[in-house]
Amino acid sequence: MLTTKVFRNGNSQAVRIPAELAYPQTGMTLEIERIGDELRIRPPRRSLAGVLNIFARFSPDFVAALENRGEQEQHERETF
Repeated sequence: MLTTKVFRNGNSQAVRIPAELAYPQTGMTLEIERIGDELRIRPPRRSLAGVLNIFARFSPDFVAALENRGEQEQHERETF
């Protein structure tokens, strides 16, 4: 396990991220949350806000092709 130091940066606390754990670029936005006595730092989760716009770009014949594929044959799975 790696260790790091906490230091002051203006009115905030800051944590040094060791090179072995560093993100590939700097200046990126990260989310941080406290869970008990742990701090979790991660890139923001992707939003699903635009997913409906993506689906709207599918052509009507694509949806029709999905509906017209018929029933798929189901095979029994082996049990171990």
